[in-house]
Amino acid sequence: MQSPPPGFTGRLKRAVTGDAGTPLVFFGNFEVENQWALGEPALPRVAAHAGSAVVNRMDEFALLLGGKDDHVVLKTAVDDGYRAYLEGLGLALPTVHVAAGQEPRRTVGEDALADPALLRTLTTLAADGARLTAHGISTVEEELSERTGLRLAAPPADRCKHVNSKVYSRRLADELGIRQARGWACETPEELAAAVAAAGDLLAAGHRVVVKDAFGVSGKGIVVVDSERTLARLHRMAAAQAERTARAAGTAVRTALVIEEWVAKRADLNYQFTVGRDGAVHFDFVKELLTEGGVHKGHRMPARLTERQVAQIRGTAHRLGERLAADGYFGVVGVDAMVDPDEGLYPVVEINARNNMSTYQAVVHEVLAGPDDVAVARHFTVRPRRPLPFAELRELLGPTLLTQPGGRPHGLFVNNYATVNAAAADAGENGFEGRLYGVLLAASDTEIEALETDITRRLAALTERS
Repeated sequence: MQSPPPGFTGRLKRAVTGDAGTPLVFFGNFEVENQWALGEPALPRVAAHAGSAVVNRMDEFALLLGGKDDHVVLKTAVDDGYRAYLEGLGLALPTVHVAAGQEPRRTVGEDALADPALLRTLTTLAADGARLTAHGISTVEEELSERTGLRLAAPPADRCKHVNSKVYSRRLADELGIRQARGWACETPEELAAAVAAAGDLLAAGHRVVVKDAFGVSGKGIVVVDSERTLARLHRMAAAQAERTARAAGTAVRTALVIEEWVAKRADLNYQFTVGRDGAVHFDFVKELLTEGGVHKGHRMPARLTERQVAQIRGTAHRLGERLAADGYFGVVGVDAMVDPDEGLYPVVEINARNNMSTYQAVVHEVLAGPDDVAVARHFTVRPRRPLPFAELRELLGPTLLTQPGGRPHGLFVNNYATVNAAAADAGENGFEGRLYGVLLAASDTEIEALETDITRRLAALTERS
């Protein structure tokens, strides 16, 4: 059995290379938006582009995208027990290459650039016809391509950055007549001033608004505003930041912000489609997005939608895909959307023309889950006192761990283990905080809740056991 099966892998390879047999080299450079945001005028925020040791170890998600003929570059080796667990589920993993001397707060691509031996290995793979793909393409991945000869299985970094801007999303949806919350895309000081004035009218009428950085990610670079005074202060800060950025770059003053009305919703959605080099658009799935405090926590599939709502999402995906192709983009696209309290859709909240968290769950739905299963992807916070081998976690989870493909018996499929121990170097007297990522599989939401409760209880014992 290959992991994942040809359905997703074949579509991805055909889309980004034109040939389903092309070997790919995967880089999981999560929060690539931090690279795209460099030099951009943004809302002032503390450590906006600081790397996170845990986030950077999300690179291990990419292990589940490739098949046996592919490759993945990781910051550290895969835990032996975790590898055995995946192989025990019948998953044929790609060849793993490990960066030497990884720095926790560097992305995996930055680590690779600092490893001459790894660069030589990648050069050999390039000579064999492999191509480079990543969570998203930035100048780091372009440099890797230039130094190794690995051709990008993606558009250039500047094109990827352009179509990932929230300003682009807003203007594209406006142009296509797709329903959005009232709002304004701002690229000049004049546009920002006009948007602030219009948003002030909404605030005066008792509404709230939200201000977003064009390249904000994971809840950063977004501010919910409920008073005209707060909006005016934010306007002054954003204008000052734009002027400082322009002076440093020697360019005209510009902004990169979106202001929108904060609207009521019943649910958040994420849907994915793939755009081919030839412009063909394939709708992949729609999932219900689980958030907490505005931060992504996971997905539920199937999404609780009517057939009519799903048809509307599919139609929107094809319209967006056709335009993205015309604008020079190909590859995976994820779109955030919302369902309002009256079951109407806001089909485009923002476009993410890159991999998404749900992209890495293809193996779950195509190999591990039964046809009638409910799947909920989420992460659990863990607090071990020392680095925790997977074998010990497996013992702790006991029967709650998924150990057979096909969804029987149900349980938790662990789809990233590196994030559990990523912060171990920073351990203090009370240990350190990690994340256990996985997908809960069960026959119903009630069973999902019971499974989650049991797992949470078992993980709480880590502090005592460690």
